[in-house]
Amino acid sequence: MTRGTILNAVLYLGAMTLIILLLGWGKPSKVLGLFFVSGLAVGSLYALGGIGLVVLYRATGVLNFANGAAGAAGAMTAWQLAQWQVWPPIAWLSCILVALVISLAYGRFLAPLLAWREPVVKAVATLGFALIILGLVSFIWVDDPRSLTLPTDKIGVRILGMRVTVTRLIVIVTSIALVIGIWAYLNYTAVGLQMRSLANDRDLSALIGIPILRVETIAWALSGVIAGFTGLMFGDLIRLEPTVITFMVIPSIAAAICGRLEHLSLVLIGGLSMGVIESLLTLSTLLKGVRPVAPFAIAALVLLWYQRSNRLTFGGGD
Repeated sequence: MTRGTILNAVLYLGAMTLIILLLGWGKPSKVLGLFFVSGLAVGSLYALGGIGLVVLYRATGVLNFANGAAGAAGAMTAWQLAQWQVWPPIAWLSCILVALVISLAYGRFLAPLLAWREPVVKAVATLGFALIILGLVSFIWVDDPRSLTLPTDKIGVRILGMRVTVTRLIVIVTSIALVIGIWAYLNYTAVGLQMRSLANDRDLSALIGIPILRVETIAWALSGVIAGFTGLMFGDLIRLEPTVITFMVIPSIAAAICGRLEHLSLVLIGGLSMGVIESLLTLSTLLKGVRPVAPFAIAALVLLWYQRSNRLTFGGGD
């Protein structure tokens, strides 16, 4: 661990402690704890979305704005099957399956056509795809109040005197386990090493015989599975509305930026921090109106901190 890493960790812990104390000043400890845990659950969803974005970006160079739309389509499908009295596990799995199919459809048939275009073009193309999916979903399901519930919503455990639903614990634990699992996959499997090679140099990877299409298909599939699970949990914990779930990708991108679109552990920390701060801002009558911009403000501050040692020049010099 380098000196810079230690300094960043100390400053992060100090800043988070100060923010929590300021936003929770004068509030009962149980109230503060409930908002903190709720923020961790929401932040885990941001982190999950960010992890899916980073995995795909590292393997394909595509920043996928359609992740949220795929999750929204899956969540609405799960809700519809539940209304038709389909066995609940099949309804839940359908959410992941629909998101997987949507992700693979784009990654297998559309993304290769843009493989050699600029990153901005690739990103804008996924945004257009997201709007198409959102339009279709909104056409199929009219804008009515709905709710998506899981059996784990009714089961709670007490942690430090607070009742925490198992659903929230599943989301938090899954985000942590996913970071560890993907890290191990990228570092200790052949496909994972091929993904890392693609991230470093796509052209060279093709020359040495790496099956680019196969590796990218796996990356799109993994991203789709994560999007489906995130959409299902978001529809249960936050709000089951296609537009809201679709644009969940925006704070997820902010979490990915905290990890510089590369470091999964930093994506997790960034997502959790955003969720906690966003939740605690609700306690402040003065600052609760800025909750929607909290993720972007945090991402901007992180980027400024990363660039603190760089000097702005106008003559092309270093």
